[in-house]
Amino acid sequence: MLLNISANDKNVSLISFPRDLMTPIPACKDKNGQVHPAIAQAQLNSALLEAGPGCTVAAINQLTGLTIDHFMVADFTAVKDLSNVIGGVQVCVDHRVNDFNGSGLVLPAGTSSVQGEQALAFLRTRHSFGDASDLARIKAQQYFLGSMVRKIKSDNTLSNLPEVYSIADAITKNLTVDKGLSNIGSMVTIANRLKNVDTAKVAFVTVPNAPDPADPNRVVLSQPNANKLFQAIANNADLTATTPSASASASGSATATASAAPSVPAYNKSFQPVSVLNASGVAGKDTELVNKLAAAGFTNSAAQGSAAAPVAATTINYGSNFADVAADVRTLLNVPNATLVLDPTLNGVQVVAGTDLAAGSSSANPSLPPDIVASTANQSNECLTVNPQQYPELYGK
Repeated sequence: MLLNISANDKNVSLISFPRDLMTPIPACKDKNGQVHPAIAQAQLNSALLEAGPGCTVAAINQLTGLTIDHFMVADFTAVKDLSNVIGGVQVCVDHRVNDFNGSGLVLPAGTSSVQGEQALAFLRTRHSFGDASDLARIKAQQYFLGSMVRKIKSDNTLSNLPEVYSIADAITKNLTVDKGLSNIGSMVTIANRLKNVDTAKVAFVTVPNAPDPADPNRVVLSQPNANKLFQAIANNADLTATTPSASASASGSATATASAAPSVPAYNKSFQPVSVLNASGVAGKDTELVNKLAAAGFTNSAAQGSAAAPVAATTINYGSNFADVAADVRTLLNVPNATLVLDPTLNGVQVVAGTDLAAGSSSANPSLPPDIVASTANQSNECLTVNPQQYPELYGK
């Protein structure tokens, strides 16, 4: 799952990636220093198996064009302990269930509070809900997390400092986290960012996917909707809106400041070295953009060819003293939410053109399917549909 907190702390998205998603896995180094070679196509969960959470992060970065800041890995014990710390999570099922041959989940029809072993069994079961697929399990996991968000919000947990410290302590003791999150202070900072988010603005999404033509038991990304989703996340878009609004796009203060281009450039455009690397997935996009730059006066521009793999969001790298040039290039290419990155080793400006430029112009918030959001955390009246093949009475259980 990929969690994104918007830069303005007003909306949160949680994107589920199926374990059976077929995707390229980059070369990774495990905790013992052993290098695992890149794999052209493999199940996403193999990245964790082969080289640990850092490899999963690298795979998702490569797949989405995003940059992940932190990771958490919860094992079975962590799930049980954390569900106990928050006092259980309320779930509802439309029929009693006894997953005696799987996770061991036992629930009566209707509403129950699950924690400890039952919470773990609920999150692990693959056969109890829907069509018994991994996608059905993802829906159940999103349902569980939505209920957990409602409970924490209704109890004002994130405004209760002792409670926040209790949860943060449990997380740091039970979860595998990167160094940036390995202290209670970091957890409290995140809690402060989340405490005022409206539950209606917490969106649960499964990455757009379709059956793998080579194996119907696996899935692949469904394009162009997957790349539109990744671009929307890069733009901090509010996914709960049918068409993400421009106001939902929130950039950090440094980016917002850098985007203000002077009305009269304090430099000679023809002297500025600007290069374009094509990561849009569209052949010839680098040449097209160089021609556009040259027509606007940036005649010292050059195409760098195509990147190894497409990325979702355009990035503009710039050297020292080239911030104003980079801002003007961003405006000229109509990518208002392109990330500006200072690179002191760079002499000039480099545009890494993402798929947001694939059609020739950028949309700060690309249109998304109206049903892209599977659910939001404020939806509390749904009961999960139990897989009929798991009805206990059919098996005398």
